[in-house]
Amino acid sequence: MDNQVTKRREERELSQGELAEAVGVTRQTINSIERERYDPSLELAFKLAAYFDCRVDDLFDPDLDGE
Repeated sequence: MDNQVTKRREERELSQGELAEAVGVTRQTINSIERERYDPSLELAFKLAAYFDCRVDDLFDPDLDGE
């Protein structure tokens, strides 16, 4: 799943650890999401969207083969 987490995190000049702490996960979880190795739970996706004050679909694109 494509995502904008890295871009939004860097715009706020946050480390992965700072973002992780803010949403209640580990730095490794944020790293895995940013590298698109892990898709967040729905709950975590909403927490990240709330943190960045955007919609979930602004932050994550499921990339459903052009659908």
